[in-house]
Amino acid sequence: MSLPREESNRAIITVIGRDQIGIIAWVSTRLAEYNVNILDISQTILDEFFTMIMVVDMEPATLELVELANTLEQEGLKKGLQVKVQHEDIFTFMHRI
Repeated sequence: MSLPREESNRAIITVIGRDQIGIIAWVSTRLAEYNVNILDISQTILDEFFTMIMVVDMEPATLELVELANTLEQEGLKKGLQVKVQHEDIFTFMHRI
């Protein structure tokens, strides 16, 4: 018998695009403005392409996940970046084997 699972307040943020100065600074600054805590971050550059994945805690955030996703996606497009924000449970479900 398994115990009921507590709902997570974590989200996964992915950023993909051509490498340019300040991508990590931009994302982390925006998250700090909304009181979103970065729990883990991994980034790499493949050829000239920047890729990053972050695990963040939305519990203390001052906006909803959907608002954060829309804001970062729109601002990212202006910078030539693809930014996706998904609730951890949705990300896990979509990427399970």
